Amino acid sequence: MKNEEQKHEFLFEKVNYKILLIGIAVIVLGFILMSGGGSTDPNVFNEDIFNFRRIRLAPTTVLIGFGITIYAILKNNKNA
Repeated sequence: MKNEEQKHEFLFEKVNYKILLIGIAVIVLGFILMSGGGSTDPNVFNEDIFNFRRIRLAPTTVLIGFGITIYAILKNNKNA
């Protein structure tokens, strides 16, 4: 019968969306850590652009965030 209610199912479960949001938050944190380090005077070079936070920590944080989002997409909770 066409009058039966159609059950709308989401592509992912609630846990997947939570993990996905955590991954996106980690990516945003990595880009925030990467920002800054510029100089207000274009004739003066600022060494802060090459510090540990911008060269190692921020890109690693972004890659971890991408890994978390990929895990959220591939995680299968369905009992099929």
